[in-house]
Amino acid sequence: MALSSYAGAFSASFQYPSTSQPKIPRIANSNLKNYGLVTKQPVLGSSQNWNITPFENLKDQYLSKYPSYNEDVDVLRHVISEAGKDPSEGLKVVDAIQRLGIDYLFEEEIEEILQNQYILFDHYSDKEQNEDLCDAALRFRLLRQQGYYVPADVFKKFKDERGNFKISLTEDIDGLMGLYEASHLSIDGEDVLDEAKLLSGQLLTTSMTFLGHHRARVVANTLENPCHKSLAKFTAAKNLFGSSTTFHSDNGWIKMLQDLAKVEFDQVQSLHRREILQISRWWREIGLAKELTFARDQPLKWYIWSMACLTDPSLSQHRVELTKPISFIYIIDDIFDVYGTLDELTLFTEAVKRWDSAAIEKLPHCMKICFNALDNLTNEISHKVYSKHGWDPLHSLRKTWATLCDAFLVEAKWFASGQVPKAEEYLRNGVVSSGVHVVLVHIFFLLGQSITQETVEFLDNMPGIITSTAAILRLWDDLGSAKDENQEGNDGSYVECYIKERPGSSIEEAQENIIERISDAWKCLSKECLVSPNRPLPATFVKASLNLARIVPLMYSYDDNQRLPILEQLMKSMFYESVPM
Repeated sequence: MALSSYAGAFSASFQYPSTSQPKIPRIANSNLKNYGLVTKQPVLGSSQNWNITPFENLKDQYLSKYPSYNEDVDVLRHVISEAGKDPSEGLKVVDAIQRLGIDYLFEEEIEEILQNQYILFDHYSDKEQNEDLCDAALRFRLLRQQGYYVPADVFKKFKDERGNFKISLTEDIDGLMGLYEASHLSIDGEDVLDEAKLLSGQLLTTSMTFLGHHRARVVANTLENPCHKSLAKFTAAKNLFGSSTTFHSDNGWIKMLQDLAKVEFDQVQSLHRREILQISRWWREIGLAKELTFARDQPLKWYIWSMACLTDPSLSQHRVELTKPISFIYIIDDIFDVYGTLDELTLFTEAVKRWDSAAIEKLPHCMKICFNALDNLTNEISHKVYSKHGWDPLHSLRKTWATLCDAFLVEAKWFASGQVPKAEEYLRNGVVSSGVHVVLVHIFFLLGQSITQETVEFLDNMPGIITSTAAILRLWDDLGSAKDENQEGNDGSYVECYIKERPGSSIEEAQENIIERISDAWKCLSKECLVSPNRPLPATFVKASLNLARIVPLMYSYDDNQRLPILEQLMKSMFYESVPM
């Protein structure tokens, strides 16, 4: 299943299973030591063996280490506000803050700058207004990323009388990079942005053959990691000391922002280490790794999803709690894929739908253990949400698990019968079996923002922000996972369904169709992220949904050895390597 079939590898610590084991490579808890995440041995054991700094003391420690921290932040707030008074400079400073991944420190300043830019947008959109492409594209992208709807027609003034983009733009590398970045925020029907993406992508690719080394690296990074579809958390290091930084040295505030970002990187790295220790201890204490020996034992991987979705350092405990239901998506997936018979899976699904422990009496011991552990976790999370936010989410959480198991069971029945469904039918079910709905509903309640009957019902009905995110994940998984993971699994793929439905079609044609479907899903997601009266969801939830979609390509970018080298290097950097101050 899409979320739970991530099969990456972190260095040589992954052990590939025999044919009698799950088809997904494992990572052992003990290998956390290889990444400098544990400071005292043994790695796993009683709580006395964990060297964990209490969360409330972390900030005090860093204020001691960086005594001018608060003063530096205050100075930068003033600098940012002053820079924001100049329209062009204001755009650049917001872009830099976001690329460095420290926007959570300056949310008010960013909103003030962009609100002013939005008010003046019509002025800059005037065809008679002389403005370069770089600023126009950056303004468009930043406003849309902030949730403001601004029309794509602004780019028509860069076209000639024939409706083609002006030939003079071919020499404007900065403008083309900005146009390429902006084109990734298109929504359905915006042909001008589709044209912009194709043209700018082609011209930038060609430009790398004659640009200098550093400039070519900047262009390559833009093509590979457009901001809207990338996580600043994972790419910020390049803008701290990498060779592909896009910043201009003539901006006096850049060095100040970079210095602050390095301090933040150091703090957040320690915070993530602490969170991983908490999760590993929880995983050991519930004992499922021993009871369900056929299932995956990969708490670090499960945590990565949470870390990607919830990037604000203040959401530390939210990340820890979210990793727990994510682990059960993996575990239940393995029960359906590699363990249970169809009769057992049917009974298990009915038990989850009725949420009745008596209904599991005829099931194998390990499935009983799983159900009871899931019951305990769901009750525990519901109690925490109710205690903190005054809303009991128990019914909603149980409903998501029932829906997930139903979707898993549909796939199990397809496999057992040898039936290959229509591609569209497979995708509709795959959106649910991806597990994205389970993750996002848990995020919503853990955040505790804007919880009303209206928003709860809105989420229960699987709105577009969930289905588009889930489609991106499911399709990316099926784009190459069956080949890359050498799977002989029980969950099929969109490629298989597409080819079966269209005799004579090739794998390449199916993959091209998937790429188009992913593009369409991104357009839907981008539209869902725009603020509108019909969207009752809080901005933090929307960002978490977007971040989930952003991490997906990293989770499925396999090499020929069934490894994820890009993600491996990013994790090594984030968890282990220090940033030169």
